[in-house]
Amino acid sequence: MELNVAATVRIMPTGTDVKLDVIQKSVEKIAAQYGKLNSVQIKPIAFGLNALEVMLLLNDKQGGMDEIEAQIAKIDGVNSVETLEVTRL
Repeated sequence: MELNVAATVRIMPTGTDVKLDVIQKSVEKIAAQYGKLNSVQIKPIAFGLNALEVMLLLNDKQGGMDEIEAQIAKIDGVNSVETLEVTRL
């Protein structure tokens, strides 16, 4: 599978008590259907709340970001999902 798109996605948890590593493992499983998870960063937002910023490497023929965002949004503990950047490699 040719991975020719890099997408950066911000995943906001429902609260400060949510385990980000559990969300990350679920995102890895979703990403494996479309390409792979390239990197993960924990970004502080405010008042102890952290977000996950993940970079996914994808094949543009596999499916769109809307589909991936919808699957990530269904993960327990996820409040919102936002695609920050999509670039071709």
